[in-house]
Amino acid sequence: MDFERSVLGIELGSTRIKAVLTDERHIPVASGSFSWENRLEDGIWTYSLKDAVTGLQTCYRNLLKDLGHPIEKLGAIGVSAMMHGYLPFDSKGNQLVSFRTWRNIITGPAADKLTDLFGFSIPQRWCVAHLYQAMLNNEEHIGRTAYITTLAGYISTLLTGRRAVGMCEASGMFPVDQNTKDFDASMIEKFDSLTGLDLRSMLPEVLSAGTPAGELTPSGALLLDPSGKLRPGIPVAPCEGDAGTGMIATNSVRPGTGNVNAGTSNFAMIVSEKPLGVHREIDILSAPDGGNVAMIHSNNCTGDIDAWLNLFCRYDKIMGRETNKDELYTRLFNSALEGDPDCGGLLSYNFISGEEIAGVGNGRPIFLRLPDASFILENFMRSLLMSAIASLRIGFDILTEKESVSINRLYAHGGYFKTPGVGQRFLSAAINAPVSVMETAGEGGPYGMALLASYMIGRKKGESLADYLDGTVFKDAKSVTVTADERDRKGFEDYLDRYIKALGIARGAEIFK
Repeated sequence: MDFERSVLGIELGSTRIKAVLTDERHIPVASGSFSWENRLEDGIWTYSLKDAVTGLQTCYRNLLKDLGHPIEKLGAIGVSAMMHGYLPFDSKGNQLVSFRTWRNIITGPAADKLTDLFGFSIPQRWCVAHLYQAMLNNEEHIGRTAYITTLAGYISTLLTGRRAVGMCEASGMFPVDQNTKDFDASMIEKFDSLTGLDLRSMLPEVLSAGTPAGELTPSGALLLDPSGKLRPGIPVAPCEGDAGTGMIATNSVRPGTGNVNAGTSNFAMIVSEKPLGVHREIDILSAPDGGNVAMIHSNNCTGDIDAWLNLFCRYDKIMGRETNKDELYTRLFNSALEGDPDCGGLLSYNFISGEEIAGVGNGRPIFLRLPDASFILENFMRSLLMSAIASLRIGFDILTEKESVSINRLYAHGGYFKTPGVGQRFLSAAINAPVSVMETAGEGGPYGMALLASYMIGRKKGESLADYLDGTVFKDAKSVTVTADERDRKGFEDYLDRYIKALGIARGAEIFK
């Protein structure tokens, strides 16, 4: 195998840090992973950056075990991670506060003020919302903050020594100007006038797909591979967030295409031909190559499902039975297909954390049933699965009804779709459109990041990202498409009607402490 033509993609996801090695034909040949979980500390959802480095090294070491061969040289490396959040540092590179992740719904006043100031929707998850909220809170660290970054930006800087991020990642920090391919200068001027800060100096460089973000430094090589075998000098692609890598992994960068990534969180990325209006439920981002993207983001997806399935595993243990967790997931997911279309009078809210799109500030998972409900396992599982994508549907309605955005092709990936045909069928029912899953969907974000790195070193002169993906990577790609029938679509509409009408219960549940 020619390692100098191979590419390494790494993604720090919400539950796993995963590395994927692809060969010169863009085929995954080895992988490694490391499991980690966010923690709720002093009301803040966070991860330790020490754990991030440990996980990075562990998943790379596990990839080498899977490969069965050490690596000295590679064609390129790319790193991605969960988008958004807040990581402030002082001038010496010291972390000033714990990492505030995308999951935190704690910046409402700042996000509202900035949205009004810019005439552009600023979600609570974005870096600039966290920065301004910290100022409103008179937090001590603001006076010592030299720069802010994201998790992907932090890791990329450790590897290259350069503070730079890709366009999609940048657009989750601060609005990006599609013409200049940089942070919007007029909005930065407004922010500086409001706060007295020099925001541009605090933000990283913005790089389009295909532009090198530096090379692996000697210290970066040792960080990734403490054995010392990996050599420095390897080109590194601009880091991206999981939203951008999901677009790449599903070949969804042309206008009219889109993808849904459903795992711990749940988001859709729809590429639009035109600028969109201001809607608090819709994020306006950039594709890695600079295209207009509408993002519908739900903080919660499969977390509540996982919690219930762990309860079933515990039941098996009490009964003295050995549990094959993968088989249990598959059987329970498939059982949902046998439930009543509207879940038979059952209702779930999967809000482990706050859900901005539903107007819920704090996480309170809830399960409800009518007195005469058909309380059977099949309906229970169906309710959990439909709840996981109900908030997403609220955003889709805004795109299709208020903005007339058309979607020609929608691909899905993530743990929600792991059981063939089940998650696809419910999502198709929710959005009333066919949903496809590619054969490479299981590789997910790190595969998408590897493809971005491959584009950086392998594209022809003037070749666009979309053309490279269509003509080189996905030319012969296979996928499976599922279209929900009228019975499923009607059932989801009935379920969603109950879901929306009863949202006041979820909002009021915050008094439960």
